[in-house]
Amino acid sequence: MQDKNKTVVKSMDILKLFRENSKLNLNEIVELSGIPKTSVYRMLGSLEEMEFLKKDDNGKYELGFIFMEFGQLVKERMDIRKVALPTMYFLRDEIGEAVNLIIKEGNQAIYIEKLDTLKPIRVYTRIGRRAPLYGGACPRIILANLPEHVREQYINDIDLVPIGFGTITDKECLRKTLEQDRKNGYSVSHSELQDYSSAVAAPIFDSSNNIAASISLVGPSVRFQEEHLAKLIDAVKMGAKEISLKLGWKP
Repeated sequence: MQDKNKTVVKSMDILKLFRENSKLNLNEIVELSGIPKTSVYRMLGSLEEMEFLKKDDNGKYELGFIFMEFGQLVKERMDIRKVALPTMYFLRDEIGEAVNLIIKEGNQAIYIEKLDTLKPIRVYTRIGRRAPLYGGACPRIILANLPEHVREQYINDIDLVPIGFGTITDKECLRKTLEQDRKNGYSVSHSELQDYSSAVAAPIFDSSNNIAASISLVGPSVRFQEEHLAKLIDAVKMGAKEISLKLGWKP
């Protein structure tokens, strides 16, 4: 394991050379890095195979297009957080419940921003937390707004494992719930990711009218009973629409 870690560190040292140099050949990389030539040759092969580097017709290496993809992903995520935060603060202060912002990453949802409620009884979560797309209002509203073939492929491939006592574990029930969530423009969950917690969520769309993220109000189930839901749903839908419009969404 220690040797593997050293290899990763040395590979990063090689990649860092391209901050100052647009193109380098094998001998130049050896000279600049101080790493033995055989090791450099082996690592360059791996970096090229993984598309971190590409080689031109003259045998010189340059950064691969994968960095453009990663850079765009980081930019989009940072933009969504920056755009969403004022609305999240407004919702937290106006409604009094915790506010979460999540995005899809692979077949999971990841929490990229959160604001805790100021009330003493709260539902705990953290930035960086991951959850399955089928579990909870905030992940599920993203799943509901994915293209139908993507959504169906996910359902066919995934095992619906119970997390809270309210987690949906029947695929036909999940399909019907997703269809209803999509039509409604919001999702509600009770005890799906954590027992005795509830959430209402709405989708956030980007300038291409694709699902970009989702936002939710979260709290103890006792504060999310039927008589409270209408106000919570209206608020989260308003917040999601406001963020979507700032991202360039056109209804």
